[in-house]
Amino acid sequence: MKDIACKLLVIGAGPGGYVCAIRAGQSGIDTVLVEAEKLGGTCLNVGCIPSKALIHAAEQFERIASIGSGASPLGISVGRPELDLAKTMVWKEGIVGRLNNGVSGLLKRAGVKVVEGWARFRDGKTVAVETEIGTQIIRAEQVVIATGSGAVELPFLPFGGRVISSSGALALTEVPAKLVVVGAGYIGLELGTAFAKMGAAVTIVESQSHILPQYDAELTRPVAARLRELGIEVLTGARAKGLSPTGDALSIEAADGQILVRDADKVLVTVGRKPATEGWGLDAIDLDMDGEFIRIDDHCRTSMRGIYAIGDVTGEPMLAHRATAQGEMVAELVAGAKRSWDKLCIPAVCFTDPEIVTAGLSPRAAEAAGIRFVTGLFPFQANGRAMTLEGEAGFIRIIARTDNHLVLGIQGVGSGIAELSAEFCLAIEMGARLEDLAATIHAHPTQSESVVEAAFKALGHPLHI
Repeated sequence: MKDIACKLLVIGAGPGGYVCAIRAGQSGIDTVLVEAEKLGGTCLNVGCIPSKALIHAAEQFERIASIGSGASPLGISVGRPELDLAKTMVWKEGIVGRLNNGVSGLLKRAGVKVVEGWARFRDGKTVAVETEIGTQIIRAEQVVIATGSGAVELPFLPFGGRVISSSGALALTEVPAKLVVVGAGYIGLELGTAFAKMGAAVTIVESQSHILPQYDAELTRPVAARLRELGIEVLTGARAKGLSPTGDALSIEAADGQILVRDADKVLVTVGRKPATEGWGLDAIDLDMDGEFIRIDDHCRTSMRGIYAIGDVTGEPMLAHRATAQGEMVAELVAGAKRSWDKLCIPAVCFTDPEIVTAGLSPRAAEAAGIRFVTGLFPFQANGRAMTLEGEAGFIRIIARTDNHLVLGIQGVGSGIAELSAEFCLAIEMGARLEDLAATIHAHPTQSESVVEAAFKALGHPLHI
């Protein structure tokens, strides 16, 4: 095969890599994008998008089932619903397919050449890509590593058979009668909750003392209450030990040292993700590392000139929108623009029931930084729109400096609150103060009015509580 020479080579077509390639192509840069699997990476194909589709389907089924049981207060009754998970998965794959085609079209429009195959570095300017028709050599002036991350596998619970990763869970065509989830982080709770709503008997095993260890107890309390409502068994301070001798159950060491056994048609392991740094020949270029991640500066430059790294492979937070922003920035840097990573706020959303959003500093982080702050919290129980949506569980919380009222962080938990994350981030990035939020008219009746109310509370003169 004839060698390819280009100005920019992007390895990995996830939300960071494909955005970087598109922006570079739009800027007139001769760009090649290499992807071993499908365009869009984990997020589009086996992560963010398909999981949210499954969560939505589960919510709809659970809502109809509750109406059918006569539990709805709305005066609506229907017959007993049935779920065809295989058909649900076809619908989910249709969404993924349309988005795949959309990414492909955008890359083509931007003039990006896509090479399908596995890339391996030969040196800092050259990679060999194993394609279906042979080895393709690509030489580039500059390279972006955007290889993403993969699910962490436990040595005593290797993936295969009954033991599945989140990707495996999103490929099931039947709802497991009994599902054990190892790990109560956001992935485990999102999927565990979804399958419980679809009829599975779910047990969640978490080694830490509480669910969602990265969030404070105030935020997770409504989620824990909902898990109990759904009949999900949550074992905290517990450790999975491995499959039983018969292979159809999971052995668990409880917090008190007792050994428990839970039958399991499937064991879903969601104990975290690790950067995809193996198999790419990174040893051939000897980059500086930060633990298991590639070390970068505020321009996403690695220790080797002309090589950038973006996304999950560079560390926390391992979020698609962080990778996208980094990819767009790097493309502009390669095009000659002056940019640097100066983000004040990277939001995180947990699509549990109810949803959790965090933006900026939490009270714990502000305390650790030695900042004096005030807090304003407004419960959705006092918000008219939340009440009409049966979404009273939860609240919005604002953290601001005591001296000048600069907003440092906004967190919230509630039904559909993910859609308010942009307002939270915009306020922080624009340097808003409590007075700015309090003086901004929000439409009535909406859940967003709770932002104003939380600001009033922090200022010491609440209106509706």
